[in-house]
Amino acid sequence: MRYPLLTCGFLWLLSGSLQAQDTVRTRKVKVLPVPAFGYSPETRTYVGAVCLFSLDLYPDTTTRISNAKVEFNYTWNKQIITEIGWNYFFKEEKWFTKGLIHFSKYPDLYYGIGTHTPDSNLLTYNTQRIAIDLQGLKKIGKQLFTGVNMKYIHFGNLTADSSREQFPELKDGQTFGLGYSFVKDARNNILTPENGIYLYLNTTYNFSQKDYLEVTADARYYKTWKKRITLANRFINDFNFGNPNFFDQAFLGGDKFVRGYYYGRFRDNHLSSLQTEVRVALVWRLGLSFFGGLSNLYAPQRPFHFADTKYNAGIGLRFLVDKKERTNLRFDYAIGQDGNSGFYVSFGESF
Repeated sequence: MRYPLLTCGFLWLLSGSLQAQDTVRTRKVKVLPVPAFGYSPETRTYVGAVCLFSLDLYPDTTTRISNAKVEFNYTWNKQIITEIGWNYFFKEEKWFTKGLIHFSKYPDLYYGIGTHTPDSNLLTYNTQRIAIDLQGLKKIGKQLFTGVNMKYIHFGNLTADSSREQFPELKDGQTFGLGYSFVKDARNNILTPENGIYLYLNTTYNFSQKDYLEVTADARYYKTWKKRITLANRFINDFNFGNPNFFDQAFLGGDKFVRGYYYGRFRDNHLSSLQTEVRVALVWRLGLSFFGGLSNLYAPQRPFHFADTKYNAGIGLRFLVDKKERTNLRFDYAIGQDGNSGFYVSFGESF
């Protein structure tokens, strides 16, 4: 009963405030503060607050609407998570910037590296995390951008509930990376795309205990029929050449990368993942989604094998919190292989 009760609670709290919101159509800056509570495999039940910002500062131009989010959560796993994220288009989209600033104090689970790590390898560890990811991009063509990015990740005060001898890589560390990106962003909406494509290619050189190179290629396609049925596809490849820190390897799991697995349940140098989703608008503000995919992790010493491919599949409920900007609150339940599963609550789509 926990999941339906959480869902009903969310909808009840939001519905009253949203009635008045829909009557305001010309506001340049829209603020939507709401309580945050839900469930995911990594946190169990969590409570907190989130404030969503929609920035329509150039309504008479072709500039898409920008957005930002400020969020604080405390979880039943005694985790503290604070996060600020944004996507901002300057006038006529001549420049575009996006970023994420994250701090958390986080009890977590670690299973080791590779696609065959058994549940018996499970180790609980604690750490404090800081993550900063900043991008500045300039328009060089129609919805085509290029620019630089900077990232910084710090894992400190790492302690474990037992010996870490079988995991020598599990230790304090930090990474500073500088990179260059090409982006083709023809989506009609950033948080809830309905039509268009998104192509992202990034190369980042990371300075750490051992330097390594990360190359990311992310391709997405969206198509909507009769304003009710949306097909969304994503093919992502994340390659790390060298010896990345355990916390910066490619991984499966979580809300953004392959729902249905614990965040970081499987990790290795390289990830290839194909995900697809069908989103259907029903009545009032409600909708459904059906999603699934295939993913594989591998490395030079652990080559790609089709037999190691991991599947995931799931179903979700959508609640439209902002009719004008088409922003959804989503509730997703997904399953993976070998008894893995997850329930997720979040604003905006997974991709």
